[in-house]
Amino acid sequence: MTTPSADLVEPLIEETVEVAAPPERVWALVSDLPRMAEWSPQVVRTFLRGGRPVRLGTRMLNLNRRGLLVWPTQAKVVRLEPQREVAFRVKENGSTWSFALEPVDGGAATRVVQRREAPDGISALSLRLTDRVLGGQTTFQAELRAGMRQTLDRIRAEAERG
Repeated sequence: MTTPSADLVEPLIEETVEVAAPPERVWALVSDLPRMAEWSPQVVRTFLRGGRPVRLGTRMLNLNRRGLLVWPTQAKVVRLEPQREVAFRVKENGSTWSFALEPVDGGAATRVVQRREAPDGISALSLRLTDRVLGGQTTFQAELRAGMRQTLDRIRAEAERG
């Protein structure tokens, strides 16, 4: 049984930024998943099982925070194309998060797209927790979108510093 808020889950949330740095430099940042805590306002820490570099099938444990609320998630890298895309699926809610890179200006710059894909919605447990603890689907998804913008802005600043 799903809650009425299941209809409010956006199947795709994405934000894009253009970075004045080549894809190789941006890739070194976005594919180093333990560094997400430096950029994401929600990620506190990411632990990789099997070490670096990230490979297809790499499993990770994430520690997330929103105010006083702290929660863990487990994820697995489900798509990996070096210099192009890294994506991981979150076990607890069924969503897939990714970074996709596209060279622009002949490779002198990079378009970076961060996505949260939930084409089949999110798990019943995640629906309930989002509704009861995180302010509801609409509020939390707006926070996710704002967090993506912040994450991408921080990645851009780091990549452009060189």
